[in-house]
Amino acid sequence: MAIDQHWAASAAGDLVAEHDIYHDDAVCEYPQSGEIIRGRRNLQALRSHHPGRPSGFVVRRIVGETSLWITEYVISYESKSMHTVSIMEFRDGKVSHETQYFADAFDAPAWRAQWVEQKV
Repeated sequence: MAIDQHWAASAAGDLVAEHDIYHDDAVCEYPQSGEIIRGRRNLQALRSHHPGRPSGFVVRRIVGETSLWITEYVISYESKSMHTVSIMEFRDGKVSHETQYFADAFDAPAWRAQWVEQKV
């Protein structure tokens, strides 16, 4: 499956294989920063110039069917983990549109401790 190969290449730092999944005219959006990256070349260039290469990458789950796939994963940059969701829309077997959401980890507030359990 193309999406599994994409995430394996991402985890391995293989920028060429990682971007094989995208159409030449793919659009990638980062809603939290308001950025839109147009085109596979720009997306690959942006990622190849990232100043802090990920030190870890774990896919938690992939769900979807036909033309819409969602991946939940965690990227580690040095000592910081970034929880991430990728929503990929496919056209003719390649990604035409991706939206990525990034979230920092945070400490759970004490007030809700009686209703939750902590993941170790």
